Amino acid sequence: MKNFRNYLLIGLLSSSLIFTSCGDDDDAPEEENEVEVITDVTLVFTNKADKDDVVKASAKDPDGIGAKELELVDGGNINLTSGVTYTLTFEISNALDPDDVEDIAEEIEEEDDEHQLFFEFTDGAFTSPTGNGNIDKASDPINYKDEDDDGNKVGLKTEWTAGSARSGGKFRVQLQHQPDIKTATTGAKDGDTDFDLTFNLNISSTSN
Repeated sequence: MKNFRNYLLIGLLSSSLIFTSCGDDDDAPEEENEVEVITDVTLVFTNKADKDDVVKASAKDPDGIGAKELELVDGGNINLTSGVTYTLTFEISNALDPDDVEDIAEEIEEEDDEHQLFFEFTDGAFTSPTGNGNIDKASDPINYKDEDDDGNKVGLKTEWTAGSARSGGKFRVQLQHQPDIKTATTGAKDGDTDFDLTFNLNISSTSN
């Protein structure tokens, strides 16, 4: 009888542990991918031969809600000069709190294995890269000048040589968030879109 009571006590204790364990699992919060809040995006084209020649184009979203809420500033014009080679970099931030502006570009660089920028532009607008960008096809040429630790492209720094004079062209840039799926062949349709912006591209024969 004594042995029976011992076995019964062990059984009750085991059931209690199982119940407690299940209760803890139910109460545990589900893991969520953190979504960055982006209020400001600025494209910075710097003339490689003249660092004082800088062209900027921006988009803003004062309330920081949703990638599609970013709006172009001052018409969203990119005014480049024919034959000039530019280095394109980005200023990306969360400025909801003006006293504590977050540098999202820095965070993207720290998490470069989860992000890639893709580009689309008017066909023939640049002599390098040629074509119309890699949003439609990831393997199309873009002059990426940065990569993550796995050797995959990032896009926070690229290089562009403006083609012949034209107006009314388009320049689109799309940032994809690709945690756990980014490879050398993932494209603009893989992962989640952090922002997707299309600017007006104008190329003049002489600098303004």
